[in-house]
Amino acid sequence: MKRLNALIIGILALIAILALASFQLKRTQGRAGKQTVTIYNWGDYIDPQLLKDFEEEFGYTVVYETFDSNEAMFTKIKQGGTAYDLTIPSEYMIQKMMKEDMLIKLDHSKINGLEHIDKRFLDLEFDPGNQYSIPYFWGTLGIIYNDKMIEGDRVQHWDDLWRSELKNNVMLIDGAREVMGLALNSNGHSLNSTNIDELNEAAAKLSKLTPNVKAIVADEIKMYMVNEESAAAVTFSGEASEMLDGNEHLHYVIPEEGSNLWFDNIVIPKTAKNEQGAYDFINFMLRPENAAANAEYIGYATPNKAAMAILPDDITGDEQFYPSDEVVANLEVYEDLGSKYLELYNDLFLEFKMYRK
Repeated sequence: MKRLNALIIGILALIAILALASFQLKRTQGRAGKQTVTIYNWGDYIDPQLLKDFEEEFGYTVVYETFDSNEAMFTKIKQGGTAYDLTIPSEYMIQKMMKEDMLIKLDHSKINGLEHIDKRFLDLEFDPGNQYSIPYFWGTLGIIYNDKMIEGDRVQHWDDLWRSELKNNVMLIDGAREVMGLALNSNGHSLNSTNIDELNEAAAKLSKLTPNVKAIVADEIKMYMVNEESAAAVTFSGEASEMLDGNEHLHYVIPEEGSNLWFDNIVIPKTAKNEQGAYDFINFMLRPENAAANAEYIGYATPNKAAMAILPDDITGDEQFYPSDEVVANLEVYEDLGSKYLELYNDLFLEFKMYRK
């Protein structure tokens, strides 16, 4: 009898454990529903306090997941099985998602605060009329360097990354468009080039950069540069802003020969299970006070003109991160080059990464 009782107790305990495991699994598989807003965003790309404030005001539970590249985000949503109500891709990926019929066309009657957005960032070529996307942040790609670790002239141009004194002292961002783009720009070509000779020339030039490359990484660049473990790095403007706050010897430069001007926008994928929650979040983030808090926390440039009026002058007046129209005119936005050329960019970049090992 004791054995039977023990067996029954054991079975009941196993059932309880399996039930708990099942519950926990469901909780972690991207909860969806009218009381949940599931956001898929870049890492460290929103003030956490804003998420808490949004939950408290609207009564939603926010499920927040992150990605490290536009391509990873696209692939995960394209494969299905997700329940993301919102995601925040860059302009060329928004074009691609539109072509693939992956986005919900926005109902502008449900959007409040679009009038706060600077007109320079509305009705752009990648989404005419902002039918599918709402501006979130914008910025540039450039070089950050440490003036204590570089002899002679300061770093100003892409070609400076090839200087012999920078052997094993350059960090590169892990992105095919970014690294191929800087090589193309350094040769005087467009970072959207589809000319095979120009692409091969850029790849050949990158192969000569390998002795200088310390690592090809992502968020780790911040730690390396602040801790003075590398003399220079290629990074985005907002990331650079955080690094400058951590080390007074760091400087951010947008090479005058050209670079990337990027725009990240909020979109609603067709995976959305809570469209109303998605609109509530968009409207919440369009409020000037929230956009300003987010920009101050993250360090990227806000497209919200009303928010800029709230931000300190030392932020909005810093041309490293709010560049002049003259500088912006010399920058390029990534275009959706199509799968053929995207694959070629990725292949050439992969060869470069493998070669340096």
